[in-house]
Amino acid sequence: MNLVVIGAQWGDEGKGKVIDILSKKFHLVVRFQGGENAGHTVITGEKKIILHTIPSGIIRGIPSLIGNGVVIHPPTLLEEIKALEENGIDVRRYLKISRNAHIVLPIHREAERISEERRKGRKIGTTGKGIGPAYEDKYGRRGIRVGDLERKEILKEKLEVLFSEKYMDFEVEREELLDQLLEYGEYILPLSVDSVHYINFFIKEGKNILFEGAQGTLLDIDFGTYPYVTSSNSSAAGVSSGAGVSPRFIDEVLGITKLYTTRVGAGPFPTEIRGSLQEFIRGKGGEFGATTGRPRRCGWLDLFALKYSATVNGISALALMKLDVLDELDEIKVAVQYKHRGSIMESYLPDPYILEEVEPVYRTFKGWKKSTRGVSDIKDLPVEAKDYINFIKDFLEIDVWLISTGPSREETIILKDI
Repeated sequence: MNLVVIGAQWGDEGKGKVIDILSKKFHLVVRFQGGENAGHTVITGEKKIILHTIPSGIIRGIPSLIGNGVVIHPPTLLEEIKALEENGIDVRRYLKISRNAHIVLPIHREAERISEERRKGRKIGTTGKGIGPAYEDKYGRRGIRVGDLERKEILKEKLEVLFSEKYMDFEVEREELLDQLLEYGEYILPLSVDSVHYINFFIKEGKNILFEGAQGTLLDIDFGTYPYVTSSNSSAAGVSSGAGVSPRFIDEVLGITKLYTTRVGAGPFPTEIRGSLQEFIRGKGGEFGATTGRPRRCGWLDLFALKYSATVNGISALALMKLDVLDELDEIKVAVQYKHRGSIMESYLPDPYILEEVEPVYRTFKGWKKSTRGVSDIKDLPVEAKDYINFIKDFLEIDVWLISTGPSREETIILKDI
């Protein structure tokens, strides 16, 4: 089976945990887009491991590939490798990096900071990691790729193009940057591969591949709430271009969603909760960014948006996360439609200017007021919790494979053994 695991909301859904659980059944885990602006948190026993660029399968010793669609900040990658090795993980044995993956440079971070400052009242709310400018240079055909790190003269030539076309006003010691990149290459190049050949060898051999998405569908550069989005295709659409695999080899798409909704940064959020209830959910759910530490905005589950996400991705199964966060609530709301200027909308539109004006239509459920923390059999859930889950399943017409009842591997209800 070749499986895509995708965030169905605005990211931070708990993909790291799901991938960690599933990866033991796969022969290869592939990250296909984004950069260190994404963070996957995996809890194993007493250890909490946060990954930014390396696929989560590495924790179980599964061969892991950083695909060509990812942008890599070498210092962060090397810090990540060091931290994993200190946790006893033989990273250099299992990790491979596409030669075609692009490099995030120091000037990209500075460019992003300047861009955000100039937006004033319409800030995107980026992580400031330089991801957007790195993708801009990729599509401007002036980017630097992993494979370039082995050729000093070509690397020097590419840096000259960068500075002459776009960064002429930046004060950078170019020779120092060149030497720094060549030094990074000494560590990264031994891990680099022709990723198209590498991944399609696994496919030809009939091996199971898990494609690991970062962020979420509503942050997709094409299908999200543009311009309040990330700079890559964070939906299933990014798999083929970001990994070099034909769509015909994808068997299933697993959509990950919290049983409420969160969003980081600016942009419309129709079901956002205000006041003390938001603070409660944020505290109970630990809703702070794995990469930035920023508090996440919290709101009710938005099934109207999820239906759109299911359509865009072709989601064939669901993983429902953080059920236990809702344990103490008297009632739980779920958005099933939007009203816009007094009229019911027929379908979700990711237009931020429309979404700023919509009024969600809610279905209200009675809370179960019992602890679900650590429940591993669906039979042991309160009836109200099962009613809530069944409503979601029926509304979206998608099977549920997994329900998370806590942050650790063991605190999970597995409904389908892949």
